[in-house]
Amino acid sequence: MTVWFYVAMICTQDSLEIEDDLVSEIRLTRIQAKVYLLVTCNGKMSFEMIAKHLKISPDEAKETSQNLMAQGAFIDISPTEFEAMHPRFTAVNMYRKMCEQENIEFKRNKIVDNIGAVLEKPYDDARTK
Repeated sequence: MTVWFYVAMICTQDSLEIEDDLVSEIRLTRIQAKVYLLVTCNGKMSFEMIAKHLKISPDEAKETSQNLMAQGAFIDISPTEFEAMHPRFTAVNMYRKMCEQENIEFKRNKIVDNIGAVLEKPYDDARTK
């Protein structure tokens, strides 16, 4: 499996837009967006596997995954494995947390709603292999 695998799961143009939306609307870092998409679209992964697929250090993969867990995007399956929560709920919850942290009024965001909608099928497909 390669870095572009998660891209193929969503479709090339949508994945880049989703990554950009995660960065602009939810204010994830670029690497957080990549890790989130990788695990969401491929299923549970160890931080070593995340590091290998994204060509980052295992420490960066672990730290990023733990940060996503703190934001409500991931749960830890074991001390080394992470799984994504359902994207329909995760996108809105991450957005809500960002609004609280930034002191921004939380209100419906169609771009954030679209993130969850687009990722729902790849998320479900990855878990019903």
